[in-house]
Order: sequence, then structure tokens, then C-alpha cells
Amino acid sequence: MPLIVVPDDFPSVFEGTPAHERLKKLGEVRVYTARGADDPAELIRRVDGANAAVNIRAHARFTDEVFAACRSLKLVSIWGTGTDNVDLEAAGRRGITVCNTPGVNAFAVAEHTLALMLATARKIPRIDREMRGGAWPREMLGQLFGKTLGVFGTGKIGARVAELGRAFGMDVRLWSARGSTSVTRDEILRAADFVSLHLRLAPETRGFLGRREFSLIKKTAILVNTGRGALVEREALLDALAQGKIAGAGLDVFHDEPLKPGDPLLALPNVVLSPHNAGQTPEVLRDGLLRAVENTENFLASRPTDVVVGPVR
Repeated sequence: MPLIVVPDDFPSVFEGTPAHERLKKLGEVRVYTARGADDPAELIRRVDGANAAVNIRAHARFTDEVFAACRSLKLVSIWGTGTDNVDLEAAGRRGITVCNTPGVNAFAVAEHTLALMLATARKIPRIDREMRGGAWPREMLGQLFGKTLGVFGTGKIGARVAELGRAFGMDVRLWSARGSTSVTRDEILRAADFVSLHLRLAPETRGFLGRREFSLIKKTAILVNTGRGALVEREALLDALAQGKIAGAGLDVFHDEPLKPGDPLLALPNVVLSPHNAGQTPEVLRDGLLRAVENTENFLASRPTDVVVGPVR
């Protein structure tokens, strides 16, 4: 029977679930719920000898070093859409298939994106905090209706954000990394009142927004990022927020996760933060984990599904 390892179930969301029970029917299963998979040597120790790995957390990085050491590994089945923690070129070259679960969390992440837009524009966290301190803050707030929303990334999440934006009465402008849209990145950045990032992190999208791009954005605009922290240059973001080059930001993703005490973002009053949990709903958890197991099941039955990269012959 194949050995299947879940090396990174920390914090635990997989152990004891229906997905776990289904996975146990496919072979011998080992689930690691203690922290440590972010250390390459420990990840190798956990995965060594396994035929398949179900990847739960992005802090477990499947590098060429890991693949070289784990010679029995033939599949990495990712829970989630992002694959930036996996060296896809090395996987294909070493005969390893990588699958993910695209679209499972699209509705939840899109809703969270709109929630961050509203919370930032309407200053809800700060107003709530001030009222609990005895104040009665009365100031001008932002609205979504009639504003321009720039959506970068036209996958399932970006498409859903665009749909919700239109429902709020926003003028939605889309940009795709595939070049399938008629407007340029700079044109959208200049026009947008809200900039929302939904791009897959890849070499060509890392640092997608830097100092040059922030110089194009309106000072009254709000940035929302529920994609990946590295889509935005960190120092450029901090400068734009601290110097009022943009009005604010709603962030669910960061360069360092979790945020460390004393991170400059924590002191900025014009930022609304959430801990990379935009897609964490019971429905997404259930459906996503089951699909990651289903991809494992299909691979073992020689009919792989949701393949991001396959073995390069």
C-alpha cells in the first residue's frame, strides 16, 4: 500500500476530518500536527519514504533539495490554489506531479476582499475601537458605489470580486497576466479608487506593485491584497501607507507570516489586517480538503486531476 504523508497540518485542520478518513482508505497515512515543516531537514524527515504528500500549509516549502532527498515521492497534492511554495520546475524534472484545488475558496476569498474594502473605506475597526473608549467619532467615510475598482487577476477569485463589485455599483476594470484585457496595468492604476490583487505569485508577478506603481495610484485609493504578500514590494508599501501616498490598505497576506511583534504594519492606523484567513470557512475547509484527497485518489488510480505540473519526460 502507498505511504501518504500530511507533513504540515499545523495549525491542525485535517486530522480527524472526513477527508482524513477518506485518505486512510487509500494507504498508510501519517499526519504531522506539530510545527516544524518550515524547516527543510524536518520536512525531508517527514516526507522521506512517502509516495504522496498532501500539502496543507504554504510554510512547507517543497524545493529541489526536498525532492532530491525524497526519492519515493511522486505526488504533491496541495490544499489551495497557490503553488509558490513548490519548485514546479524541479517537480516536473524529477518526475513528480503537483495538483491543487483551484476555485474551491473563490467565493469566500472574494467576500473577504469586499469586506476589507468596506472595513478600510468606512474605517470600521478604528471607529469601533474609539467608540468602545467613550468617543463618538463623526467623520467622512468612503463608499463603493460609483467608484472604480481595478481587479488584477481574472481567475475564479478575481472574476467573483468583479461580479460583487458590479453589484455594489462599481466601475470594474480587469487586468490579466495573460494579456487578455484591453487596458494596461498603468491605466487601471491611475483610474482606480480600489486596487485588488488576485494574481498567482510567480517570478513575473513578484513585486507587481513597487514604488513606480504606487506613484501612479491616487492618494485617495485603497489597496486590498488577498493574493500573496510578495505581489507588493514591502518597503514601497510601507512608504506609501506611512507617507499618505495611498489612503489605506486591507491586507490578508504578508511577506512574513505570521506577522512578528513590532512589524511596522501593526502601527499604521490606515491599515486593516486579517491573518491570511480569507478562505477559512467551514464550507471551504470541508470541500477543499476533500478535493485534495480526491486528487490523491485519482492520481493513485492513474487518472490525475487538477494537475499544475506533471513529470517532464
